[in-house]
Amino acid sequence: MDAELTALATAGATALVQQMATEGWAQVRGRFAAFLARRRGDDEEALREELDASRDDLTAAQRDGDEDPAADVIATWRSQLRRLLREDPDAAEELAALEAEWRPAPDAVSVREVHNVMSGTVQQGTVIQAGVISHLHHGNGPSPR
Repeated sequence: MDAELTALATAGATALVQQMATEGWAQVRGRFAAFLARRRGDDEEALREELDASRDDLTAAQRDGDEDPAADVIATWRSQLRRLLREDPDAAEELAALEAEWRPAPDAVSVREVHNVMSGTVQQGTVIQAGVISHLHHGNGPSPR
């Protein structure tokens, strides 16, 4: 298969799986199912159910502490998209448009849900949880506020 189509299948699968964890999943799921139904002639509702099953797999892997929970789901959809592009090269343009729409902006901030549990001894100090800390001061002068 052409390296360009393989790269597109990988990018499309990755963008799809990234969208599974967003609030816009229902819309993405519907559009992707419609895309596949048009191109493969499959039942759109069955495709939505298949996409939801993939999302459930992703969520279960995250709950189970899988180190790379998205890898298997991405691999599954990459394989399906490569097969689709091999059978229908004209689908590449439409898939590329969907992938570009779903791809996070380069300056987008990734937000993750974090849960901490403190147990055992009594904590009598300050506890700080942080994802990204910016505006750190490096230098000799006073720290800006």
